[in-house]
Amino acid sequence: MKRRTIRIIILLATVLFVGLVSTQIFWVGRAYELSAFQLDQAITQSLKNVTNEILEAKEDSSTVIDPVLRISPQFYRVSINDTLYPDYLESLLNREFTKAEINLDYEYSIYDCFTDSVVFTRVVINEEDPAAAGLEAAPPVDWTDDGHYFGVFFPTLQEGIVAELDFWIFSSAVLLLVVVFFAYAIWVILKQKRLSEIKNDFINNMTHELKTPISTISLSTKTLLDPGIVNEPERLKTYAGIIRDENLRLQNQVERVLQMATLNSEKQKLRFKRVDLHQIIRNAVASLELNLRAKNGTVDLHLEATACQLEADEVHLTNIVNNLLDNAEKYSAEGAQIQVSTESKGEQLLLRIRDNGIGISRDNLKHIFDKFYRVPTGNVHNVKGFGLGLYYVRTMTQAHHGSISVESEPGKGSLFTLRFPQTQPT
Repeated sequence: MKRRTIRIIILLATVLFVGLVSTQIFWVGRAYELSAFQLDQAITQSLKNVTNEILEAKEDSSTVIDPVLRISPQFYRVSINDTLYPDYLESLLNREFTKAEINLDYEYSIYDCFTDSVVFTRVVINEEDPAAAGLEAAPPVDWTDDGHYFGVFFPTLQEGIVAELDFWIFSSAVLLLVVVFFAYAIWVILKQKRLSEIKNDFINNMTHELKTPISTISLSTKTLLDPGIVNEPERLKTYAGIIRDENLRLQNQVERVLQMATLNSEKQKLRFKRVDLHQIIRNAVASLELNLRAKNGTVDLHLEATACQLEADEVHLTNIVNNLLDNAEKYSAEGAQIQVSTESKGEQLLLRIRDNGIGISRDNLKHIFDKFYRVPTGNVHNVKGFGLGLYYVRTMTQAHHGSISVESEPGKGSLFTLRFPQTQPT
């Protein structure tokens, strides 16, 4: 599937899900508002019924216009014309709330205008609630008007409204799971596509890398089959040397691929012993000098670590250093300048390798340690490789309980920093 097609699918699916989520949020909001309105109406009507029953019981023919006033989202104040008795008021409230299916904890208070004070307050718990002692307290209320009042405060009113939205909460949870699953599926698809592209690049690179020495060996072999070449010993020696060198090149490439294939297997065992990192660096630099001379390049050593001994696998540690130096040389132009330094820092030994090469962009920097990954260079293939070197370096550094980091900027080179513990944990 083409990248453009995937982008269109992702864009359309994203728009669809944004629309669904927006619609869900809208209707959940409307459902909440409706539930809050219905509960407010039920409470208001219940309190009006309580007022009417109190007036009827007292055979009071007077009426109180709009006796219920909602002072805050959770507090209702009710006007009444006479003194109230707590037990009688509570029984009426319980009966009316039960009839209206209002199953909320509440606190009621009675205000007496003769004493200009709240004369009674009680919290009513409708069900066993271990958290009842932590219920929110009623806010202060302005009782300055003349008359008798009682107030009802619902500390769990918001929870009661939300409890009525169980269907909407369930549907929202399902929608959220669908969105998460969709996002995860897209992430997996993109990851698999990227891995597929990387593997295809690896196969193409490997085919090219193997085809070149095979072609060279084939041409050299044809030349050696010429009967007249036996009379030209120097020419014979040259072509034999070409075959030897290309055969060694093929062998190294195959071994590198096989090494990567078994890198993460349980069979990969490290043979730790005391090794001298400075000596490994000097040997690696010596083997690199021939290529550097061809580029008029130099290597500056600043081996300042006071303790250069490590508990490490000598073969893999040598490969780590060789890979980094090889990259520094390959990705540097004419006049390559490579700096290698070491430093003792606490119980760690730091190795830094800096070059003045082409550098790496920020987008590619986070992928350079991935298996098979190579920084895209368009149609330019002047640097050979399978994209395995830095993956190997990171994997084996971690196998030594170390770490690796990189700083780079296009056109200004790169700096690789490795940190190794000087003693391996048992």
